[in-house]
Amino acid sequence: YCVEFKTESLSHHCASENRPYARWMQYLREGHTVCVACQPPAMNTDTHRCSGDGHNADGGKILHWEAVGNSQCQGTWKKIRQLEHCSCPLVHSFIFT
Repeated sequence: YCVEFKTESLSHHCASENRPYARWMQYLREGHTVCVACQPPAMNTDTHRCSGDGHNADGGKILHWEAVGNSQCQGTWKKIRQLEHCSCPLVHSFIFT
């Protein structure tokens, strides 16, 4: 499954990231909708959920995220909706880890 979030805030460390494998962080923007997929091995085998997916969060709850590979690139987002069948666009798509 996938979860759509609206990015509320992010640190300035995301924009200054220039390592080749982490340049995607430069494209994160406040107010953008991002799509995050929950797949193994991030998915818990008992609950079939990914930690941090905002399962019990309503749309008004602010949740925290952190980028893999640069713990200083972090921010907050609000859950928009969960999609049982992922249809994430190629841009602004991520995977829970």
